[in-house]
Amino acid sequence: MHEWLEQARDRIAAASGTDSAALDLSDSDIDALLDLARVAAHSSGDRTNAPLACYLVGLARGGSPELGLGELARRAANEE
Repeated sequence: MHEWLEQARDRIAAASGTDSAALDLSDSDIDALLDLARVAAHSSGDRTNAPLACYLVGLARGGSPELGLGELARRAANEE
């Protein structure tokens, strides 16, 4: 992960009492989220949908950790 993102992860982990390792993003996670953000911003016509769609994927992943982040992002982007 990038330095800024690692620092943000650590602040989020500290604030939520979560182990920062549980919030690590793999390269494939980053690619999936960035791709979802691209699709959401361009296909919806509203760039603000990009972070909101990624947030929804994060909520779903938190509630169902057995589901892969990439799979959830593809479904959100309607790329089943």
